[in-house]
Amino acid sequence: LWRRSARELAGLIARRDVTSRAVIDAHLERIAAVNPIVNAIPTVLTDSARAVADHADRVVARGEPVGPLHGVPFTVKANIDLLGSPTTHGVPALAHSMPTHDDPTVERMKAAGAIPLARTNLPDMGLRVHTDSALYGLTRNPWSLDRTAGGSSGGEAAALATGMSPIGLGNDIGGSLRNPAFCCGIVSLKPS
Repeated sequence: LWRRSARELAGLIARRDVTSRAVIDAHLERIAAVNPIVNAIPTVLTDSARAVADHADRVVARGEPVGPLHGVPFTVKANIDLLGSPTTHGVPALAHSMPTHDDPTVERMKAAGAIPLARTNLPDMGLRVHTDSALYGLTRNPWSLDRTAGGSSGGEAAALATGMSPIGLGNDIGGSLRNPAFCCGIVSLKPS
């Protein structure tokens, strides 16, 4: 299941071909297998992701309407507010900085039915094109461990490239989505 796209997973879940819980667990297993090598994900939201997946499966079982990403896991860069998880910006001084609300992009993903699975690494304050955080350490390129994963959304790019997440949220002002996408061989979208 970790090899499937977000769209494919949403279809499988909506048709009851697979449960959201099975999708979440497949990605958690993938994180456990790959993340120790690339260090893309400093925080895994295991308990909350499983609880939301179980709820998503009950919604499908009752035949209720579902959103376009219902039951699909997603990852969130550690400088984007996500309720229940610190928005650290990759620095020790903000290690316990808890947001009071979700970022609008997170709200929209949740409204579409997607489930937050993990937080992804970034360089300190997102200010470098190489993902090495004082709080979380170095994220490695999944294709060549001695090369950069790019930055500042390098953790997100490495997570996507290795199948730890089917879709994720990063951000970009000066290349922070585009540079890691190039380095890790994934697709990123920077809205205008």
